[in-house]
Amino acid sequence: MTASTTSTSLPAPRSVSERLADIPTVRDTIMSAAAAARGVDGSDAHAMTHSWLFTGPPGAGRSTSALAFAAALMCTDPDEIGCGRCEACRDALSGSHTDVVHIVPQELGIKVDTVRGIIQQAARLPSVGKWRVVVIDDADRFSTAAADAFLKTVEEPPESTVIIMCAPSTDPEDFSTTLRSRCRHVYVPAPSTSEIVRLLMSEEGASEADARLAAATSLHHVGRARRLVRSEAAQRRRASAINLAELVFHGDQAFQAVAALVKSADAEAKDAHAEADEAEREKLENALGMGAKGKGAARALKGASGSLKELEAKQKARGTRRLRDVLDLTLVDLAGIYRDAMVLGAESGLELVHPDYEGLSSEIAGRVDLAGLTECLDAIAQCRERLDQSVLPVIAFNGMLGRIRKACRAS
Repeated sequence: MTASTTSTSLPAPRSVSERLADIPTVRDTIMSAAAAARGVDGSDAHAMTHSWLFTGPPGAGRSTSALAFAAALMCTDPDEIGCGRCEACRDALSGSHTDVVHIVPQELGIKVDTVRGIIQQAARLPSVGKWRVVVIDDADRFSTAAADAFLKTVEEPPESTVIIMCAPSTDPEDFSTTLRSRCRHVYVPAPSTSEIVRLLMSEEGASEADARLAAATSLHHVGRARRLVRSEAAQRRRASAINLAELVFHGDQAFQAVAALVKSADAEAKDAHAEADEAEREKLENALGMGAKGKGAARALKGASGSLKELEAKQKARGTRRLRDVLDLTLVDLAGIYRDAMVLGAESGLELVHPDYEGLSSEIAGRVDLAGLTECLDAIAQCRERLDQSVLPVIAFNGMLGRIRKACRAS
C-alpha cells in the first residue's frame, strides 16, 4: 500500500439520502425524523424526538450519521430534505454550522465540569436555523456523576435542541442505562467494503487495490481506512505491529521491538498535537496577563499558576488518551494476524484481515494449534484491558508477548 495523493477535483455534493444509501435503516429513520421536524404533510409526527443515541462498531460512522441528521434538520431546500447542496447542509456536514455543536472528548473520561459546558451549549437558542444540534462523540466516556448531571437535560431538552450521543453499544459498560432509557436508539452498522472502496477512491484518490486492502485491514473502520491510504506513518505502524507475530519466534527481538514501538507511539502522540498544545498554553498565558508589567501584575501572576497547572493536567490526560488509542490500534492489527491464522487453519474461506500478509498467517497456522491461537488472542485482549487500567504500556506489552511466546511454544 502506498500513500495516495488526494485528487484536486472535488466530488459532487451528495444528499443525505445518498450518503446513507449503504445503511437504509439509518437513512429511513433520519429522513422520517427530519420530515416530521419540518412538518411535512403525511409524515409521522412520532418519528422525531429530541434525544438520540447512535451506536455501532468503531469506525462505522456514528458521528458521520449524526452530522447527516443535523444536515437534514438544517437544510433550507424547500423541496428536498437534506439536499447536500445548500449552505446549511454543507456547513452541517463539514462541522462548521453555527447551530451544530460537535463535541469530541480528548480526555480519558467525560467529567461533570465538561457536562456543565455541554448543558450550556444545549441551552442556547439557534442563531440561524430552526434547530440547535449537539453531537457528543465517545459518550461511553461519561462518568457516573457526569451522566447523572446530564440526565435532566436529556429528559427535557430545550424545545429547539436536539441531542445526539454516540457510543459503541447500549451495554451498561458502554453507556449509562439511565441516559439510554431517555433516548431513541439508532444502530449504525459498519459500512460495506464497496462503500469504503468508493469513498477512498473518490475522496482520497486511492487505487482500487489500496482501497480494498485498507477496507479489510481497518476492519471497515472508515477513519482508519482513510489514514492507511493517506499516511505512510500509519502504514509503517501497521507493519511494525504485524511484524511482532514473526519476531516472537526470534528470542528477545520481539521485546526489543516493543520498546521501540511504544517509544515511537509516544512520540507520535505528543508530536502530532505539540503545536496545538503550545498554542493553547500561549493563549491562556496571554489571557492571564503573563509577561505584563505594573503594580497589579505580580498579584495576577500568583493566581495564574493554578490555571496553568490545570491546563497541563488536561493536556497530559489528552496525551495519555492519544497514546492508548495508538497502542490499541497496534493490538488490533496484531490480533488480526492470529485471527487470519485461525481462518487459514480451518480453511473457512472467510476474508482475511491482512491479505497482504497471508504468508505469515499461513506459517503461524502451520506452527500453532487452535488452542494456542486462542491463547494468543486472549493475551492481546488482556493487554488492551491493562492499558485501560493504566498499566505502563511496556509492561503490558511484555506480559502479552510472554504469553504469546508460550502459546506458540517459542520460549
